[in-house]
Amino acid sequence: MADPEIKSYEPYHESQSAAVTESRPVRIVAMAVAFAFLAIFLLLPLIVVFNEAFAKGASAYSEALANPDTRSAIRLTLLVAAISVPLNAVFGISAAWAIAKFEFRGKAFLTTLIDLPFSVSPVISGLVYVLLFGAQGLLGEWLKAHGIQILFAVPGIVLATVFVTFPFVARELIPLMQEQGNGDEEAALSLGASGWQTFRYVTLPNVKWGLLYGVLLCNARAMGEFGAVSVVSGHIRGLTNTMPLHVEILYNEYNAVGAFAVASLLAGLALVTLVLKTLLEMRYGAEIAATRGH
Repeated sequence: MADPEIKSYEPYHESQSAAVTESRPVRIVAMAVAFAFLAIFLLLPLIVVFNEAFAKGASAYSEALANPDTRSAIRLTLLVAAISVPLNAVFGISAAWAIAKFEFRGKAFLTTLIDLPFSVSPVISGLVYVLLFGAQGLLGEWLKAHGIQILFAVPGIVLATVFVTFPFVARELIPLMQEQGNGDEEAALSLGASGWQTFRYVTLPNVKWGLLYGVLLCNARAMGEFGAVSVVSGHIRGLTNTMPLHVEILYNEYNAVGAFAVASLLAGLALVTLVLKTLLEMRYGAEIAATRGH
């Protein structure tokens, strides 16, 4: 005789299954809308950028990139990313480890501070550095007396970039470490491992894919940041202009080929990052899925 309790759950199960199963036309329409959105807002702008960059031929494109100011902007962008990304990686790993693995007073406040750049306009964050390090700022006189220049120089650009990008690595690692729990670390400590050994051989390998994703996002934002860098750079051509700032200057001078040539480099960096991410997922898909459950 059938169990009446089991029978009572059958109608609910069937209705739940029917509720999440759509007809084929609905699925086709949903997919068409999604692909149309991607084509209009992602693929079409990329096509326009590369089309305008090569509008006058490959020789004009190469000439635009060979410009000394353009090369200076490229070098500065790479330098700023090379400094800010490792700093944010170190901070992100440390913050995520502390928040996910330990209990301490002020933990919620620290988590809120990590999200601060997401809620503050980059222009406002750049203005804060001006109020701190500018000639009329809080520390301006002291810096001038000691011959230290923060604004309108590389240090100011690095500080602004670090501020707007530091949540990315931490925000990628915190949920992953929280989901993994402390079991592996406690086992390592019980076997005699030190705190540093536990972190190096247990914690870090467990989050390596989440760390890679965070670094990729951080690097993309560091190279493409405009608002905060625009405020603190001073727009000194050949010295403090990053690639996004240089694109704006060239476009305002009606040098469309030069502007889109530099923009195509930024787009190319984004595409290379996407390809590397896809290749890693294809090669280590099972391991990524196991360690990046969030």
